[in-house]
Amino acid sequence: MTDRRLRLALFGLVMLTVLYAAACTGAGGDPDEGRGTPKTAAVPPSGYGGLGSASASPSPAPATPVGWWRPAVGLTWQWQLTGTLDTSVAVDVYDVDAVTTSAAEVAKLKAAGRHVICYVNAGAHEDFRADAGNFPESVRGKGLEGWPGEKWLDIRRWDTLAPLLEARFKVCKDKGFDAVEPDNVDGYANNSGFPLTAEDQLTFNRRVADLAHRLGLAVGLKNDVEQAAALAPAFDFAVNEECAHYDECDTLKAFIAAGKPVFHVEYDVDTAKFCPKTTALRFSSMKKKQDLDAWRQPC
Repeated sequence: MTDRRLRLALFGLVMLTVLYAAACTGAGGDPDEGRGTPKTAAVPPSGYGGLGSASASPSPAPATPVGWWRPAVGLTWQWQLTGTLDTSVAVDVYDVDAVTTSAAEVAKLKAAGRHVICYVNAGAHEDFRADAGNFPESVRGKGLEGWPGEKWLDIRRWDTLAPLLEARFKVCKDKGFDAVEPDNVDGYANNSGFPLTAEDQLTFNRRVADLAHRLGLAVGLKNDVEQAAALAPAFDFAVNEECAHYDECDTLKAFIAAGKPVFHVEYDVDTAKFCPKTTALRFSSMKKKQDLDAWRQPC
């Protein structure tokens, strides 16, 4: 081969190598990139009615991180899940139901200077919700004691639950809520019908918190006091029922230490008995009726 032909051959080989490398870089680079939490599905919000199934098309991840409300320790609050919503309570925060609360009511509360938390059942199936049929039988476990129509979910099935929870959280976002309160996130500590472990619960709860944050919503840890210290970094506040009654309020100190509020209620204990302790802990405490109507007796 002449010197000229040799140079041409070598030049061609170099160009092919450069083009191949560029194509690989444009195709995504690292073959392991993107493995991790499965993408969730976009489902059209409409109350909880009309929500899509777990087979819906995945929604794209946000192009840039979004911000969310970060509540401070010491805020006053109202928690109402039943009855006609009383919007006149002079508090900093309202915690109300995702479905029965309208966008107009949320807007009215926010116009009055309130922040509004959206109650969503994240760890249990509710047969009375419009999207109940979207939850496969395979993820429904044993019933929640004392709560007819509700069954624990197999929280290990994130592939199935993620799009359904995203749809519910989007209802909250579209109505103008600032935050979500995902309920029943302690199935591992109950007779759920599944062999759930503490690690399963930690994984699920952190995924729930991340899902809320990716939608620009603050998120609260509901009960699950045994894991409060481990989960405080992932959540923005805590919602607790009856820590004084069960003598477990100290387990929530991690939230206060991190500058995150603890919204706390008691049902059976008198305020004279629990308020001195929870006030010293800097909790936002009140007594409520268990059906969570408008009545409240704050500390």
